[in-house]
Amino acid sequence: MRHIQVTVPVGKREAVIDVLDEEGVEYVVTEEHSTREYDSVVSFPLPTNAVEPVLDSLQEVGIENESYTVVTDAETVISRDFDELQQEHTTESVQDEEISRQELLTRAEELTPTYSVFFAMTLISSIVATVGLLLDSPAVVVGSMVIAPLIGPALSASIGTVVNDRDLFFRGLRYQFSGVLGGIVIAAIVAWLFQSMFLVPPGAELTEIDEVAERIAPELLLLPVALGAGIAGILSLATGFSVAIVGVMIAAALVPPMAAAGIALAWGMPAAALGSTVLVLVNLLGVNLAGLATLWYIGYRPDSGFGISIAQRRVVKQAAVFLAVILVLSLFLTGVTYSSYQMSSFEETATQESEAVLSEYDDAYLLEVDVQVREEGLPVDSSLDATQQIDAVVVEVGGPPGTYDAELINRLDEQINEQTTGDTAVQVRFVATGGNDAYLEGDEPGVDDAGADT
Repeated sequence: MRHIQVTVPVGKREAVIDVLDEEGVEYVVTEEHSTREYDSVVSFPLPTNAVEPVLDSLQEVGIENESYTVVTDAETVISRDFDELQQEHTTESVQDEEISRQELLTRAEELTPTYSVFFAMTLISSIVATVGLLLDSPAVVVGSMVIAPLIGPALSASIGTVVNDRDLFFRGLRYQFSGVLGGIVIAAIVAWLFQSMFLVPPGAELTEIDEVAERIAPELLLLPVALGAGIAGILSLATGFSVAIVGVMIAAALVPPMAAAGIALAWGMPAAALGSTVLVLVNLLGVNLAGLATLWYIGYRPDSGFGISIAQRRVVKQAAVFLAVILVLSLFLTGVTYSSYQMSSFEETATQESEAVLSEYDDAYLLEVDVQVREEGLPVDSSLDATQQIDAVVVEVGGPPGTYDAELINRLDEQINEQTTGDTAVQVRFVATGGNDAYLEGDEPGVDDAGADT
């Protein structure tokens, strides 16, 4: 429920009262003596979803934006007439919980800090995310999402388009894209400093850090996260649900891949940095597109018929641009997803081939098959066969001491290479598993013909 106070210009009192009577709204009129422009103040309670149509009707009869209109929360209204009014405006839909267009704009403004604060907080969240990714710590990464002030700008652009507020639209886009660029740059600087100060082991490989690896080779399945975040963000803003929780979801789609792109740059992996950057852009545009579509679907419009037609054209145009760019960038993600599928299929095939070879040996058995991809090829290049980007296939074989067998190595090499295009390095590691101690076997020089790791 809302409590409304409106200052009524001189000569408009009767028109305002007629509107309220037609709507069945209870009101109190107070004489106004502070200025000559207004002759009274009208106060009245309204159900939340009735605020926008009633204020629009009052604007049509002379309550301009220059008038003093205040909308506040009302905890309880005790009135039989108000109960009837509330029942008239009650529906079993999202619209029943909607705030007015005027309140929506106010909330968007409240969620968008000044640019200096926004930029500083975004940089801080990117630094924290960089630390969390390098530490492989999900808890720290989640912490970076909590402090990221991204929900306001992410939703402002959509709201500005739907209600025909171009200043709000461009401000939202400026905040978002400058924040993303700044976040990637600061993440690269911080990651480089960590390397220079030896806070990260010199031989550390990004592909071995799970929190980083999943974001430098992004897949198409991550796009629904951004779309869901955009829809949830608008619904939370429009219905009063916890905006802070949804803000974390939007940050989850943007902050970690932003930091991953910076880390990849610091590690000298431009292809991986490109993959993370594409993911950030796809998620950013996905949030905006989902928010735009949700706002228009649930019924938010400008305050005039002429403005509605302009806003409708802009919504269609903006949605088309967002969708076109997302589709183009998604081709990249689709390629990565397909290559990842190929790589997983090859790893499964290599495992089956290895098990088939080892089944002929009584004492040897398969421990693990690890397919290693060249770091400089990340994210996996969809234009190539996935097996052409394999750096090595590591087959770990267990057995009692003395299991090392050069013939076994050659057979594993032949069987696995039959599944690839070109000559793939196959490393066979023999692990003695007899007794309580496990150790590598095969240290004799000159017995690694097939790429055995000795």
